[in-house]
Amino acid sequence: MTLIKSISGIRGTIGGGVGDNLTPVDAVKFASAYGMFLKQNINKDRLTVVIGRDARISGPMIHNLVVNTLIGLGIDVIDLGLSTTPTVEVAVPLEKADGGIILTASHNPKQWNALKLLNAKGEFLSGADGAKILELAATESFDFVDVDSLGTITTNDAYMDIHIDEVLNLPLVDAELVKTKKYKVVVDAVNSSGGIIIPNLLEQMGVEVVKLYCEPNGHFPHNPEPLKEHLEDICKLVVEEQADFGIVVDPDVDRLAFISNDGEMFGEEYTLVAVADYVLSKTPGNTVSNMSSSRALRDITQKHNGNYQASAVGEVNVVELMKKTQAIIGGEGNGGIIYPELHYGRDSLVGVALFLTYLANQEKSVAELRASYPQYYMSKNKIELTPQIDVDAILEAMTARYKKEEINTIDGVKIDFATEWVHLRKSNTEPIIRIYTEAPTQQEADALAIRIIDEIKTVAGI
Repeated sequence: MTLIKSISGIRGTIGGGVGDNLTPVDAVKFASAYGMFLKQNINKDRLTVVIGRDARISGPMIHNLVVNTLIGLGIDVIDLGLSTTPTVEVAVPLEKADGGIILTASHNPKQWNALKLLNAKGEFLSGADGAKILELAATESFDFVDVDSLGTITTNDAYMDIHIDEVLNLPLVDAELVKTKKYKVVVDAVNSSGGIIIPNLLEQMGVEVVKLYCEPNGHFPHNPEPLKEHLEDICKLVVEEQADFGIVVDPDVDRLAFISNDGEMFGEEYTLVAVADYVLSKTPGNTVSNMSSSRALRDITQKHNGNYQASAVGEVNVVELMKKTQAIIGGEGNGGIIYPELHYGRDSLVGVALFLTYLANQEKSVAELRASYPQYYMSKNKIELTPQIDVDAILEAMTARYKKEEINTIDGVKIDFATEWVHLRKSNTEPIIRIYTEAPTQQEADALAIRIIDEIKTVAGI
């Protein structure tokens, strides 16, 4: 089964059987459930929803199904067309809309697509609201309007430019300073909408752009998750072009990774660390990331006399804790920057603009900047799930095995050792168990991961 319903949206592979994959029937059903949820909970005569999609091959099909389903419910649609997740999040409150849907499976391969559901603030729905939508979908309690009450479609293709303007207007973004540095940057946008919006932002900041896989045709040239093993081409090109650094985004532009000027990974985890270091140096305060993120953010936060806390994995969980602790910056170690000054959502544009401004204030190369941070190394692994694998039993067994260590079970099981940690959890977005480890050296992180994976396989009998 490859239809996953979680706090990260309704996500599945295209084709196959209804209820097991993201078929046209499933797209209509979940769009209907979302529309009915809005109608039941918002007391207005006419509702409006903002829709945008990434460049996936299945995007136009899913887009047409979702838009016309909402129209059939009597809901007006503001159609952004090809867009990004953070752009839709910015557009919802600016349009005073009642919600939003982003059609994207984020970092998943091309056979996947998804409906990411937003509230009127342009933020992901809470777990409780998501559960209500799943209940509506299960009962199929839909009530479509008559022909005189159908919704309308308003097309607005200006929002990627509006989003860029909003970022450039942030007080901590200094485009004029960046322009004086005459940076040269390589961009890998995995042939999705980032290939439009990231080069446009860079050019407005006076940066020379070398484009790699920036044609938004949905044919991903490599696995779209921005991990080292998928990024050989840009690492090589940064060196060949003698660029100052490289930028990698996923298909919906909410994850951001940098390549240092020497062609090495800056480290997906260190995207948030570097941007937070800059923000905290100008506006001291608290930070939040999820439990699978590097300890380096905690170290940087403490350096600036702030308080760091970790949430369960999932953007909605990070945002909830950020609001509770009044964090001024946060995000996820997968390269997701959440900067509330603009909006409560992971946003690669915000990350790029703040990073460029920070770099322009430093007399360091990107490689030198990376070397200045606390050195931690992560190993990110996964085990494919089958129906025979009992994830809960595995996590309970691992908790018992390490009961003498510091254990956190708010999201899977995180085991903190003196100088390293491991986090085991079932993914919100794929049928896998994720095994993340961190240690002072890559060898130690890899060794811990291998040990834990062997122990899991023994427990599971696989």
